[in-house]
Amino acid sequence: MVAEYDREREIWERLEQGRRTKAAQGGYVGYGSPAFGQRSLNGELVENPDEQQIIELIRRHHKSGKSLQQVADWLNQNGYLTKRGQQWQRISVKRVLDRLYGRTPRISGIEHSDES
Repeated sequence: MVAEYDREREIWERLEQGRRTKAAQGGYVGYGSPAFGQRSLNGELVENPDEQQIIELIRRHHKSGKSLQQVADWLNQNGYLTKRGQQWQRISVKRVLDRLYGRTPRISGIEHSDES
């Protein structure tokens, strides 16, 4: 039982090290689905053109003074769905805007050092 636990931990550590290395090189490490507006192609994050158009709509409507809820309502009334095919919620719109304006890190859990 201890040997099985050690083996599983060793596998987990190797996978985690591989993810860290890939993330450090700018690759997509596969923690959940890519953010709205992106998709994974051959292990790299690339823009999803259809979702990028929706992001632009969100940006324009929010810049025009609409609240997050008003933007979500507009998207729903016009048949736009989230990445998972759900109706838009206020928090979903906020997350898109936070990523758009750089308020949310693209990859969480990755530390950057400033070694010069």
